[in-house]
Amino acid sequence: MGNGIRGNGAATCSKESSVFLPKACPPVRALLMKFITQHREPARWAYNGAVFSAEKEIPVKTVTSSSVALQSVATFAALATCALLTPHTSVAQGFTVEQVMSSPFPDNLTVAARAPRIAWAFDAKGIRNVWVADAPAFTARQITHYSSDDGMALASLRLTPDGRTVVYSRGSELNPAGEVADPTSNVTRPNQEVWAVDEDKSEPRYLGELNCTREGCEDIELSPDGTMAVWAARGQLWVAPVSGAMPARQLTFVRGENDSPQWSPDGAEIAFVSHRGDHSFIAIYNFGRESLRYLAPSVDRDGMPRWSADGKQIAFVRIHGLEERLPLLQIRPSPWAIYVADASTGEARAIWHSSEELAGSLPNLTESKSFHFAGSRIVFASEQDGWNHLYSVSASGGTATLLTPGEFEVEDVAISHDGRSVIYSSNQDDIDRRHLWRVSVDGGKPEALSKGETMEWSPAELSDGRTIVCLGSKATSPAMPYRLTSSGREMIAASQLPAEFPSPQLVVPKQVTFPAEDGLKIHGQLFVPRGRSAAGPALLFMRGGSRRQMMLGFHYMQYYHNAYAENQYLASRGFVVLSINYRTGIMYGRAFRERDKGGPRGAEEYQDIVAAAKYLQTLPIVDAKKIGLWGGSYGGFLTAMGLARNSDIFAVGVDFHGVHDWSARGIFRGGPGGQEGGGPPDRAEAMRLAFESSPNASVKSWKSPVLLIQGDDDRNVDFSQMVDLVQRLREQKVPFEQIVFPDEIHDFLLWRSWVRGYKATADFFDRILVKGATIASGN
Repeated sequence: MGNGIRGNGAATCSKESSVFLPKACPPVRALLMKFITQHREPARWAYNGAVFSAEKEIPVKTVTSSSVALQSVATFAALATCALLTPHTSVAQGFTVEQVMSSPFPDNLTVAARAPRIAWAFDAKGIRNVWVADAPAFTARQITHYSSDDGMALASLRLTPDGRTVVYSRGSELNPAGEVADPTSNVTRPNQEVWAVDEDKSEPRYLGELNCTREGCEDIELSPDGTMAVWAARGQLWVAPVSGAMPARQLTFVRGENDSPQWSPDGAEIAFVSHRGDHSFIAIYNFGRESLRYLAPSVDRDGMPRWSADGKQIAFVRIHGLEERLPLLQIRPSPWAIYVADASTGEARAIWHSSEELAGSLPNLTESKSFHFAGSRIVFASEQDGWNHLYSVSASGGTATLLTPGEFEVEDVAISHDGRSVIYSSNQDDIDRRHLWRVSVDGGKPEALSKGETMEWSPAELSDGRTIVCLGSKATSPAMPYRLTSSGREMIAASQLPAEFPSPQLVVPKQVTFPAEDGLKIHGQLFVPRGRSAAGPALLFMRGGSRRQMMLGFHYMQYYHNAYAENQYLASRGFVVLSINYRTGIMYGRAFRERDKGGPRGAEEYQDIVAAAKYLQTLPIVDAKKIGLWGGSYGGFLTAMGLARNSDIFAVGVDFHGVHDWSARGIFRGGPGGQEGGGPPDRAEAMRLAFESSPNASVKSWKSPVLLIQGDDDRNVDFSQMVDLVQRLREQKVPFEQIVFPDEIHDFLLWRSWVRGYKATADFFDRILVKGATIASGN
């Protein structure tokens, strides 16, 4: 429910543009004019440099003029007085969760190599389909017709070079038990499969099983002529004709776990990575000879093979082989090198080496999508100056050229159609948004392709070498496909935006910053309910990841696109919401992200959550006794930390699939297969510290009520984390409620799961913080 000031028209206060005084409340206006006339000293009612005005949204900016500050004080007083004079009526909720999550989420944007066609996937209320559009009109057409919210994700979309066929995967990866996710709880076992559909027939045809074994493992690659598809499944490579004329077959038998297939330019060979545990090789399979060869095999770990345009060379990345018995608590550099091999002989040499310092480590963020053979140069990502930037180096070796200098970071990367430039997204000059840029692979000044209060990501250039398409959003508009123009951008498939989507009712979040206890600057986005003028409930939101960043608009990842929508919904219900970009997140530099005492090594990022709460407590529009917090995954961990350590600050929380005991995860339990010689020498100390850095360590001081939400087929955070926490809460008589989604995974596959969870979240906060309800303990 919103809490704007409503009543009869004669009593409503509104802004007068000249002096910011309410013109519909004459007695108050006279009082304010007298106040302004009599007071000559500078006066302020501000928080973090933000001054209140009679605008329906609170601008967060620094105001230096004492007259404007005085007027703002007067305005705030006017609003408060008018609120007392105005008869209140019940206010209907502005929009529903279903409405703010009604827009189709676009993903997997791809382009045809030799045709003016693009394709993408739309997830419309859980119904996922493939769409295409052609330049120059870009009239969108749906070419698959799946019709239910069935939890079958679409991924790895690929267009054949002529644009006539789209190949894609459908379904989720396998869990450790070898099961594809089935959140609808069907009685028949689903599979993750590869499909193809012709744009002029709209009848998908089955190509084969995928059933890969880790999140994001879907990787279908099409041959240069578009007739064959290859993918990794169950540790081997599989190929099938795109026509569906023959069933998929295993390419060859190769020891180890094999993935990352890359076709040679002539389609005669496939390079791939063969993982052997503590080392890995780049292997090449030849179709004509049905033979296998390896590129410069060593004890190290090789990956990311990339063919040159003429097929004569292959670039790849090499990092050191696995060293046993390494301490868990010591952060060590991960130096790496770029090698270029003769594709026919397999001989390779290093053309570039990183430094041995921590900043020289392989980025492990965008390294794969940033690594390209572009003409005679290799484009790659490095953090050697403390920021994730693009560099290029000659394929014959030499000094690397920094392509993107400055205090910002690069994310999505695409090579232009002619191979001469790089198109990328970054937060340059706009640290809490994304925009597109272009720079020559030889270096030079980057060119801004988009700017302003919009956001753009996933760029691609069409075969004409001029037209650029992308995905984008802004504060009050959800993610959609766009084409860039000389004057900005034009939406593609605008007709698919539902009429019910509440853009006019959404608020524009304000960029805020505040210091943590140790002085580190923390960014956040402040959502203020329209018309908010008095102290009321507030919420902190913590994203998951933790290597993520929330922004000043709808997010490019569907999980956080949903979370942004929920924050808008909570604001519409009258809650001030502060979304926090706590340390260990991306886009603020390597030093901000890589923390010696982050997560299980000390949870130092929790101080940012306390600092955010203290920041909220300084705002006149926040009731310091009515602050809650919510988040998912890593954000669920921080939600539970807040309730366990500071129930004196946080009155309530909603924890989606959070980590509650670091020591029960991964290497702290011994790791897969163990290690020779007894494992890490500091394992006991690491386990102790990991537990102390967890909510479970402070559960005895947990008093505030919590709502716990998780699917029991979660592949990211074990469901046992929630099961175990519930027993501890019962023992401590902590009030809690729970929602369990049978067979649902971490990133909920069903739209209706998100809707139910988000409705329950808003209702829980409303009951506790607004209505003062009591939640039973013990559940």
